[in-house]
Amino acid sequence: MRYSFEFRPYQRKFKRSLLTSHGRWEVREGIILRLTDQTGQVGWGEIAPIAWFGSETLQEARDFCASLPEEITATEVFSIPSQLPACQFGFESAWEGLARQTSKVIPPQSFPFNGNDLFPTPVNRKELSFSCSTHTYSYLLPTGEAALQAWQEPWNQGSCTFKWKIGVSPIAEELRSFQQLTQALPAGTKLRLDANGGLTLKEAEQWLQAADQAGMIEFIEQPLPPEQFHRMLGLSAEYATPLALDESVATLRQLEACYQRGWRGIFVVKVAIAGSPKCLRQFCDRTLIDAVFSSVFETAIGKQAALNLAAELSQNDRAVGFGVDDWFDEDKETWLEQLWKHP
Repeated sequence: MRYSFEFRPYQRKFKRSLLTSHGRWEVREGIILRLTDQTGQVGWGEIAPIAWFGSETLQEARDFCASLPEEITATEVFSIPSQLPACQFGFESAWEGLARQTSKVIPPQSFPFNGNDLFPTPVNRKELSFSCSTHTYSYLLPTGEAALQAWQEPWNQGSCTFKWKIGVSPIAEELRSFQQLTQALPAGTKLRLDANGGLTLKEAEQWLQAADQAGMIEFIEQPLPPEQFHRMLGLSAEYATPLALDESVATLRQLEACYQRGWRGIFVVKVAIAGSPKCLRQFCDRTLIDAVFSSVFETAIGKQAALNLAAELSQNDRAVGFGVDDWFDEDKETWLEQLWKHP
């Protein structure tokens, strides 16, 4: 079967700057794509790259989309090279959206064979679930002292897991704010600290000591840069607070590499840039990793596809990292319609 293919680039301005150890992020850019089958059914997908995190660049994604004909086949959808992981996610998500309109379950044999498969077809894979009602969200707090007030509204709405970026300001300032924040958060709260690989070894040790004392830290995410994998492996054995890999495992091939090198801690999986959903299923079924599925500030289109995978693949009851909706303020009901009217 051939599918009509269209795409539109988008830009979404953050309501407030997102600060990480990588710098300041003001505008989220990506691509919405649409596949239409011969009966008129439509499947939507999203390409939301983050080049500094390990995916292709936005320009590479746009060039790839522009290189495709106006009609494509499933073979083309499932043969996108691994160097374009965000494109793999976007196109396969759109194809699966079409498949779900005719069947609630996509059997493994319905996927076209790809000679570059990382793993063989999984066995005993649990039935796909496309309901996201069982997810609890981790809510992303603003950096610095702004977090001291920002947790209250989501807490009153039922959120009890929060994420806070560290490694942005001098460590002495952040540790003071951290102490205030942990004292203010109610009992039963879980707090995740995300360093985005921006700490030195000494700073990582200081944060782990503080986290062990606080007793409410679910994990510290990527304290050191990916090239310091062995140091993170060592730190994970020295402190009570768990560590999670993030930048180290941005793509499927990196996930596999860290698993092969002995990481058995937490993996933060940013589904929209990890690569092929088909191959991600196979990896998770094979390894049963402790995964936390997380957002890359995609739109509702990419978010729904990512949550579908999270519902299917989660092996734990950890909150998913998709509590980021309030970082944008466009009208969700008309945004996609307006984008398609004005390419």
